[in-house]
Amino acid sequence: MRILFIGDVVGKAGRTAVTERLPGLIRDWSLDLVVLNGENAAGGFGITEAIYNDFIDAGVDAVTLGNHAWNQKEALVFIERAPRLVRPLNFPRSTPGRGAALVETRGGARVLVINAMGRVFMEPLNDPFAAIDRELEACPLGEMADAVVVDFHAEASSEKQAAGHFCDGRASLVVGTHTHVPTGDHRILPGGTAYMTDAGMTGDYDSVIGMQKEEPLQRFLTGIPTSRFEPANGEATLSGVAVETDNATGLAQRVAPVRLGGRLEPALPGFWG
Repeated sequence: MRILFIGDVVGKAGRTAVTERLPGLIRDWSLDLVVLNGENAAGGFGITEAIYNDFIDAGVDAVTLGNHAWNQKEALVFIERAPRLVRPLNFPRSTPGRGAALVETRGGARVLVINAMGRVFMEPLNDPFAAIDRELEACPLGEMADAVVVDFHAEASSEKQAAGHFCDGRASLVVGTHTHVPTGDHRILPGGTAYMTDAGMTGDYDSVIGMQKEEPLQRFLTGIPTSRFEPANGEATLSGVAVETDNATGLAQRVAPVRLGGRLEPALPGFWG
């Protein structure tokens, strides 16, 4: 199975990169599954139903979220009618929506998509490891699911790495999101799970983690906010990770970073031509 995970989409520039490039990537790379983190898609904070539908129309199979899941209040309502929109699993039980979704691919395979949020330097949610463990036990790789993708939305690299090892052998891919900077540690862990500490953002990198530079600089220099953060609007880099799995086991065989367009050095999965 060929899987593409797209890192945090920031603002209009990021959305444009996805809608313009993704249909061609699905065709040229014969992608079976596309998962995208959309928690910064609406003006840098949250997601709307129209944006969610645009992603689905472009070929995205599941959209994950994070700490900005509810910045657009309409998400609290439309998530109930958006079966492929997945918010962090470890929110309280009363939170709307779902923290995992079993998605059917174009070829009829079943993929479990899990979204969980770390707790180090983040909101004090429920234990993400226990929550992930319950989902993996309920829908095991190779039995109930042909592949498993875990988006671990967290600040600390150590917590993301721990999540990767915790899921090793039980997931096809564990990928970190949230910090908006792509890491160079993509690899296959000893048990066969593909891992990358952060997929990076799909947004304009002439920025401060996707936001226009002036206001973040002002706050760092003076400690005084003068205006709201606004997404940078230059050409975006589509950032993410590509994984190819063994159809028999669901474990990873190959993994590579993806960077297309914008200011970062391009990176392509050479094993897909």
